[in-house]
Amino acid sequence: MTPQTAERAAPKSVEELCALLARCDREGTRVAVCGGETLRGMGFPPTGNELLVQTAALKGIVAYGPADLTVAVRGGTTLKTLASRLKRERQFLPLDAPKPGHATVGGTLAAGWLGPRRHRYGRPRDLLIGSTIVLADGTVARAGGMVVKNVAGYDMSRFYVGSFGTLGVLVQANFKTLPMPGAARAFLAPLPEGTRTRALAQLRALAVEPSVALWIDGFEKEISGDAGAEGRVFVLLEHTEALLERATRDLRSALGRAGVPETQIVDARARDMFDAILDAYVSTVADRSITYRIATMPDRLESCAIEARDVVRRFALDAGVIADVMNGDVIVRASRSDTRDLSLKLQVLDDALHQVEPRARVIAGDHPVRPALRVWGADPPAIERMRALKSAFDPHATLNPGRFISGI
Repeated sequence: MTPQTAERAAPKSVEELCALLARCDREGTRVAVCGGETLRGMGFPPTGNELLVQTAALKGIVAYGPADLTVAVRGGTTLKTLASRLKRERQFLPLDAPKPGHATVGGTLAAGWLGPRRHRYGRPRDLLIGSTIVLADGTVARAGGMVVKNVAGYDMSRFYVGSFGTLGVLVQANFKTLPMPGAARAFLAPLPEGTRTRALAQLRALAVEPSVALWIDGFEKEISGDAGAEGRVFVLLEHTEALLERATRDLRSALGRAGVPETQIVDARARDMFDAILDAYVSTVADRSITYRIATMPDRLESCAIEARDVVRRFALDAGVIADVMNGDVIVRASRSDTRDLSLKLQVLDDALHQVEPRARVIAGDHPVRPALRVWGADPPAIERMRALKSAFDPHATLNPGRFISGI
């Protein structure tokens, strides 16, 4: 759902963006900031009365030191462009956001997106070592730099991550990069009846930690692989060649002990399969679906996922689940072929889901009812401090007003 806006602007330089925001702040013009719009299903949508400022033109690699494992990139650069440049030096950044061909670095950080490899490589904010931000009044603020561990006090770069563009527009991000794993291998296994609980326990107990381990129920059109009576599991291993062979033997033995009789192994397309699953996180069924993300603990993952799925099914809606075994994330999508029927049920579904999972957040959905849902879930304990920060950084409420938690 991309609302009609009175005007659009796509500044081609930081200076042009500064002048634009300064003018908007003086004149009281509200600004909706967007990158590649791949995560437009998060948060409250713009009302349509804002100036839509697109950052995609602010792109490119500013500086790259492969030997130092650091890179500086403009906020409008796509994740695919950045990944391709790093790959030439056998390096990578595990930002793990959907639709990397369109998703921007700045948008991914502003949304606070957390991918399924963070338990192994760290969160995006952990890899961020410096930033350049344009504040609501057009002022440029810089934090950190291009040296790892150069921050003596509070790291202001991380301060903007997950602020949903309400504190400033991120125009440059400096990262520490990581050496690319030697090899990758993906596994898909259908789960026969009565094997899910044992299989998930075995995955958590593997001696060689997987980069990704997911339980998937539904999403047949978006994610390949046969499903069993209790769905299927996807595992991604990333290691040296020697360790990968050992990890493969351990994984197959573990799934065998759980009662899983067959496992499909994929080498050449392993990372492509992973990217397809990331895309599925925010895939929509036209305007006939809504997708929530629930953060829980890994030891509560299975019960949380089943409970959320059962809430969706209680309303005679189709349910799809992606459950992150290593981190505890639960993605649950509710859909219906009948748009009118979904419209009648969405708000009561939203109420029912938040009764069992108060912090459930909407991450995808083009349905017109979405603005009436509790898209951010229950307010966090720090909500008053968040309001105070918004007031301090953007006193005129110029940037993304009303789109963040509790209408910030």
